[in-house]
Amino acid sequence: MFFKRLRADVAAAKRNDPAARSVAEILLTYSGVHALSMHRTANFFYRAGLKLTARIISQFAKFLTGIEIHPAAKIAAGVFIDHGAGVVIGETAEVGEGTVLYQGCTLGGTGKECGKRHPTVGRNCVISAGAKVLGNITVGDNAKVGAGAVVLKDVPPGSTAVGVPARIILKERPGDENLQQPDAH
Repeated sequence: MFFKRLRADVAAAKRNDPAARSVAEILLTYSGVHALSMHRTANFFYRAGLKLTARIISQFAKFLTGIEIHPAAKIAAGVFIDHGAGVVIGETAEVGEGTVLYQGCTLGGTGKECGKRHPTVGRNCVISAGAKVLGNITVGDNAKVGAGAVVLKDVPPGSTAVGVPARIILKERPGDENLQQPDAH
């Protein structure tokens, strides 16, 4: 299972980063791939009830990569964290397959609520540099969040949200293939 997810993460890096030249380069130098691999190990220990061990692994990963992922976060295979410095993913966050997260983005909470308090990001989404997606909200499949946006409300599938606070500027229209394309940098 670990290696299957690792292969999916490497494939996501190759698919989404035109600068990626080889699998070896990705495995050896991509901090997003390293952070996701260590997160999956921490998540295993967290689910096994070894929460301190999980937190130690996640803090070590943060030290090495600059990417902070709570060990309880649910992250699908095939997610790509590009230029990951400063990325934060909270405890109850969920990230769907094919999603791209850029540097400095946060999937965080808004306070000291209990229960589900972090965002759920669907499949094939783009969360751009410096974006903050906060609270128990949903970013629908194929949605995009613009750089620096602060998202406090749900983003419908196929939509684009920008601004502070974020507002929807583009909604999916039937037959609009451009909304289904991965981010092209």
